[in-house]
Amino acid sequence: MIRDPFDIHRKNLNLFQVTARRAAENIRDTAAQVGANALKMPFSIPKNVPNFEDPHRRLEDRAWASVSGRGSGLLSDVQHRVTGMFESDELPMYKDKPYYHSGGRYRRWYRKKRVVGSLALVFVILFHILGWLPWQSSRPKGPRGKSAWGFMGISKNEAVDWDHRKAQVVEAFELSWDAYERYAWGYDEFHPISKSGKYMAPKGMGWIIIDSLDTMMLMNLTSRLEHAREWIANSLTWDQNQDVNTFETTIRMLGGLLSAHYLSTEYPELAPIKDDDPGKPGEDLYLEKAADLAGRLLGAFDTPSGIPYASVQLDDSKGIPSHGDMGASSTAEATTLQLEFKYLAKLTGETNYWELVEKVMAVIDDNNMPGGLMPIYIYPANGQFRGENIRLGSRGDSYYEYLIKQYLQTNKKEKVYLDMWKESMAGIRKHLLTYSEPSGYTIVGERPNGLGGELLPKMDHLVCFLPGTIALAATEGLTEAEARKLPTWTKQHDEDMKFARELMQTCWGMYKYMATGLSAEITFFNVASPPAAPDAPHNPPADFDADPKAHWREDFVVKPNDAHNLQRPETVESLFYMWRITGDVKYREWGWEMFTSFMNYTAVEEQGGFTSLDDANVLPPRVRDNMESFWLAETLKYMYLLFSDNSLMPLDKIVLNTEAHPLPRFDMGDLLKTGWQRKPRDADGKIIGKETPTSSS
Repeated sequence: MIRDPFDIHRKNLNLFQVTARRAAENIRDTAAQVGANALKMPFSIPKNVPNFEDPHRRLEDRAWASVSGRGSGLLSDVQHRVTGMFESDELPMYKDKPYYHSGGRYRRWYRKKRVVGSLALVFVILFHILGWLPWQSSRPKGPRGKSAWGFMGISKNEAVDWDHRKAQVVEAFELSWDAYERYAWGYDEFHPISKSGKYMAPKGMGWIIIDSLDTMMLMNLTSRLEHAREWIANSLTWDQNQDVNTFETTIRMLGGLLSAHYLSTEYPELAPIKDDDPGKPGEDLYLEKAADLAGRLLGAFDTPSGIPYASVQLDDSKGIPSHGDMGASSTAEATTLQLEFKYLAKLTGETNYWELVEKVMAVIDDNNMPGGLMPIYIYPANGQFRGENIRLGSRGDSYYEYLIKQYLQTNKKEKVYLDMWKESMAGIRKHLLTYSEPSGYTIVGERPNGLGGELLPKMDHLVCFLPGTIALAATEGLTEAEARKLPTWTKQHDEDMKFARELMQTCWGMYKYMATGLSAEITFFNVASPPAAPDAPHNPPADFDADPKAHWREDFVVKPNDAHNLQRPETVESLFYMWRITGDVKYREWGWEMFTSFMNYTAVEEQGGFTSLDDANVLPPRVRDNMESFWLAETLKYMYLLFSDNSLMPLDKIVLNTEAHPLPRFDMGDLLKTGWQRKPRDADGKIIGKETPTSSS
């Protein structure tokens, strides 16, 4: 596999159209960028002959040049860039064959024009770096370091061009989208290695297309967005004989359409399309498709308790209980529909959308579970929990996420959700928080047998949504510096930010531990027996030593069956929040390092885009033949926002649903209101007059 999006679309310099002075003045910047790429980006030789007329050809040409035996190292790579102005870096016709230059009469080195020209330019470069050129006499001379960076005339601490890095994320999206468009257009699944697609419904649901709409808007990819919009207008229908997952369809399809409506109406300058303009026939296309879908999803809520069924039939809107789990729905899935349906209620004035999803929250809360921690299954038949398994990974995670986001969505008017969030946070600290050994990393474990059972020191990658969400809750979307100036800031907020920082470091360690630099799906941790108390002293190392035998690596354990990487977004999601809120640039740098790992180890040859990994802890990694829709909807979007200016999607104006679809904060107005109240509790948080809750088995 070989793709290097870091040089895509670079315009080749034409030496005969620029002066020596221009070349000399620009060479330092060129060298710095090439040097950075050389340090960060290993390459492997591609196995297949490309389409020589395709623009991706230039990408592979440059990659081939970097591995074609012309030396190695930073300075060698820089030299190759310079000599590349004189020589062709194009691939040989067959890349799996040895490549030799054509024979010819031997000439002495000083009679070869290319060599002489290259040497002359090298001298000009050196004179420029040393400041010996005549026109440089009046220019200030900065300090020279002894490292390779210093030799190039720059410092490791020199400001990074984040716009350039952001542009490279766009190029990665373009590679991914174009591969899908080329090989699997209209399909709901994309298999980039086999170059094939698959429908999830007889006529397709636009799973990848709709999930990617707002990412293309934010990135201003107008032509690609037009193609997607055309498919939605002409090919998308929800009237199909197909059962779909209530939760996944809501967060991806309904959320994607609502976000596209929001961005196209409130930010018309983003990837503008005339058909979206006010007064045009297609002005409300996204909203109309969203309302049609939502009406079909409502059948899932037709249950005795109000807890929605796991699935729903699209054509007749009939709810379907879970095929497994004795008919129980996932707690996270039942409680991660609220942002989408509440916003739709605001747009349409249809209050039933609002009332159905908030009833779910009332039923959950009436169970009065200790510590605000909910088991991961609940029965639609009676609204009671099944089992006692408590975790913030799969089937539990986004319940907690949507507590604080519901509070923020309605401009902090529904305090009931803030109270539930605070209660849950206290429960997480008391029952799930501990520290690893020997280094003392902060982890949030699981209680498979309830709060009375043992703590399992295991973290799904999904848990890594939590540090960013904790920071968001502490500052309510302001920067930490701004929030600290408010009279409402307390010692508890300090503790929350400390918790967020420590857990963020653990999530990053889950990446650093792996051979590819890409996290496993599940990571276990070594802990004391019994596990350390939440208030135990701990002082983990600030950095992750790259030595394969480094002491910190003893804290992490990845089992072979858990080593896959599915291109998940949760860690970069939290990096985005942590950067926006704290302003600490290390979170941006961690995101960039993650991005380069994705580029190096998940790219697919023959213009295939990027794929999931079956084992991210071996080199080369074993690959899976699948690109998740959230790679485009979430992972690359969060990367883009991480490297963008903070004015793009400000956190005090929006909420991002659990699929990273931005929705606006809004006032409820006269039509909408919180239709339930928490039942009175005693000093221990128990509902007065209610027996201790028990879970059904």
